[in-house]
Amino acid sequence: MRDCITERRVRRIEEVLSRRQTDLTLVINNIHDPHNVSAILRSCDAFGIHRVHLLYTDTAFPALGKKSSGSAKKWVETVRHKDAASLAAALKGQGFRLVATSFTETAVPLQKWDLTTKTAIILGNEHSGVDEDLAPHVDGALYIPMMGMVQSLNVSVAAAVILYEGFRQLEAAGRYGAPCIEAEEMARLVKLWCSK
Repeated sequence: MRDCITERRVRRIEEVLSRRQTDLTLVINNIHDPHNVSAILRSCDAFGIHRVHLLYTDTAFPALGKKSSGSAKKWVETVRHKDAASLAAALKGQGFRLVATSFTETAVPLQKWDLTTKTAIILGNEHSGVDEDLAPHVDGALYIPMMGMVQSLNVSVAAAVILYEGFRQLEAAGRYGAPCIEAEEMARLVKLWCSK
C-alpha cells in the first residue's frame, strides 16, 4: 500500500466499492477502437459496474491509454474468455442471462428489460456486430429506441445509454444502498485499490 494513502482516500474507496453492482455486466465483443473501449469502461465505473467480460476472437484487445477515460480500466475488473462457449458457460453458471444488442425483429426495447436481474449485455464490434458464435447462447436481444433519421449510436454511447437505464432501475430498486460484495472480498479490494 502506498505510504501517502490518506484516511479520506480509503473512505472514498470504501464508499465506491460499497456501491459496486455485481448483477449487471457487459460483454465487450471484438470492439477494436481503444477510444470506444476506454469510454465503455469509464461508463462502467461511473454507473458502478464491478466487472466486464472480454471476448476477443478475431483481434487482440486494444492497448488503452493511461489518461482520461483510459484510466477507468484500473477501477473495473475485466475477465477474458477464449471463446463464446466458455464465456456463456461461465456467465450462465453464475445465473446470468445473455442479452445481445441488435436490430433484429425479435429485439425488445431497452426500457422493457428488467435489468435488476442478473444480466450480461453483449456489445458487438463497431462494424460486424455481435460475434455469430454467441448466437446459440443468447437469451434475447435489446435495442435502444431512437427518434431521428440515423438509427444507430456509437458503441460507447450505446453502452452509456444502456448502463444509465440499468442505473435507473437499480437505483429505483434501492440496490445502491447496500453492498453487493461480501465483506472479505471488500477488504481485499480496498487493499488492492489503495495500492493503485
